[in-house]
Amino acid sequence: MRILLAEDEFSLAKALVKILEKNCYAVDAVYNGEDALSYLTSGSYDAAILDIMMPKLDGISVLKQARQSGIGIPILMLTAKAEIDDKVLGLDSGANDYLTKPFDTKELLARLRVMTRTQRACETKLSFGNIALDQATFELSSPYGSFRLANKEFQIMQILMRNPQNLVSTERFMEMVWGYDAEAEINVVWVYISYLRKKLTALNADIHIKATRNSGYSLEIVV
Repeated sequence: MRILLAEDEFSLAKALVKILEKNCYAVDAVYNGEDALSYLTSGSYDAAILDIMMPKLDGISVLKQARQSGIGIPILMLTAKAEIDDKVLGLDSGANDYLTKPFDTKELLARLRVMTRTQRACETKLSFGNIALDQATFELSSPYGSFRLANKEFQIMQILMRNPQNLVSTERFMEMVWGYDAEAEINVVWVYISYLRKKLTALNADIHIKATRNSGYSLEIVV
C-alpha cells in the first residue's frame, strides 16, 4: 500500500517514513503543500497523511483542491492544532480522520488501518490464472503451494495483478514502489521481477511476467 506523507518537520517526516516502511507501507515524503498537491494529482496512492501547517500551501487547501480534482483516497490530517473548529474544518473539507500532535505512532498506524479497511475489504485477494495474491497477508499462492512475498515483491506483483495483460513501464514501477526521490538504479526492477518469476515457476503458475524491450512488463497467460 502506497502512502503520501506531507510534513514540513524534516525530523518527524524522516521518523514517520521509517515507521511506515517497517509496517510494509511504501512512502513518498514531501515537505510543502505545493509538492503535496502535485504528487497527489500525478501519483497513484492508497492514502495520504497531510500536515495542516505547511509552507507554500496549507494542508486544508491541499485537501480541498485534491477533493475538487476527484481524488477520493483516504486522507488523514496531521497537525498541532487541537481546537474543535479546526477539526471540524478539516473533516468538512473532505478529511477522513484527524490526528493531533504529539501522537503515539501506534495510534497513527491504527487510524491508517481503519481508513483503508474498506478498500482492502473490497478486494482482499487478486486473482489471475491459477495465481492468487492475498493483499492482507502478502501471500502469493496457487493450487501447488504458496510464498509470503517481501514488501517490494508484493508491491510489484500487486501492480501487475491489478493490471493483467497491460504493459507497465519500468519507470512506473520505480515511481510507485521506490518513489520519486529514490536513489535506486532502474535495473532494480528487473532484479525483483526475476525473484517473482522464480516464485511463479515454483508454483506451477499458468501465467508469466512478460518483458517488452525498452518498455516494461506485463502479466500474461502462458500459451
